Amino acid sequence: MTQRTRLSLNGAAALRGTRAGAVRGLRLAAEHLLAESRRTVPIEEATLERSGVATVDESSLTAAVSYDTPYAVRQHEELTYRHDAGRSAKYLERPMTEEADTVGEIIAAQVRRSLRD
Repeated sequence: MTQRTRLSLNGAAALRGTRAGAVRGLRLAAEHLLAESRRTVPIEEATLERSGVATVDESSLTAAVSYDTPYAVRQHEELTYRHDAGRSAKYLERPMTEEADTVGEIIAAQVRRSLRD
């Protein structure tokens, strides 16, 4: 006895869904990284911490986390500055390195989810 199965794939819809999942994943991953970096950002009056934002460029499928104060880069790069306990320079670089696997998992999970929907 022969069994036949027919599979129909709507490639355009699959690509749209995958892209939407990637955008959603990038947004969640960037927000995760922002939250992690806020745990170690130097804090005096919390101005630097409040200036942090996570953004996603949907057209290029890229995400960014940034801090926008005149001294953000200096605070990030100057290793000799003293900071309160738990706060440090490299407040964005360190979490980005430490959370790389988690960020990838967040994005992958959203892409997988979009393929099931």
